[in-house]
Amino acid sequence: MAREKLREYRTSIGKTQEEMSQIWGITLSFYKQIECGAKNPSIKKIKEFKSRFPTANTDEIFLT
Repeated sequence: MAREKLREYRTSIGKTQEEMSQIWGITLSFYKQIECGAKNPSIKKIKEFKSRFPTANTDEIFLT
C-alpha cells in the first residue's frame, strides 16, 4: 500500500524525493520504496524522520 500521507507531506513542504532522502539520511532508492509502500522503515528510521521533520505527523504517515 502506497504511503499517500508521506507523499502529501513531502509535497506540502515543497521537497523532492531526493531532497527528502538526503535530509532523512537514507538513499533515494530506499526513500522511493518507502513512499510507494514496497518497504517499511524501522522504528529507528521513523524516529530519525521525526527529528528531521518535526512538523510531520509520523503516526499518520507510518502507522495508518
